[in-house]
Amino acid sequence: MEMLLDRAQAGTRFSLLLIGVFALIAAVLASVGLYGVLATVVRQRTAEIGVRMTLGAGPGQIFKLIVGQGLRLTAIGVVAGLIAAFALTRAMTTMLVGVKPSDPATFVTMALFFFLIATMASWLPAWRAASLDPTAALREE
Repeated sequence: MEMLLDRAQAGTRFSLLLIGVFALIAAVLASVGLYGVLATVVRQRTAEIGVRMTLGAGPGQIFKLIVGQGLRLTAIGVVAGLIAAFALTRAMTTMLVGVKPSDPATFVTMALFFFLIATMASWLPAWRAASLDPTAALREE
């Protein structure tokens, strides 16, 4: 009986495994993309960051500025993703076993997961911006 049950669920398991792999790839691409955008923004705003630091902004304020920008971009993406997910859950109803299509715990967990990924992706460009030497940054422009 267990063998028959395993055979009956094999297609669903494969589909869910495939969706999970694609979700993991999407998370990696999102973090790399956000890192790339923020690293480019930091490079383009080097002179502005140098001026801010010259006028008294501390490294902590610069760090918060860059991470805040990354989290704002992430918030826009998460809201758009939640709207799309609510719209597409009806199409996945046949693949879900033991979970409602609009399970709030799943949506909250995934949103927090993406915010965690975004925070980690924002950290390195923000750290680089906060550790800029203001005089060297102003000389570059």
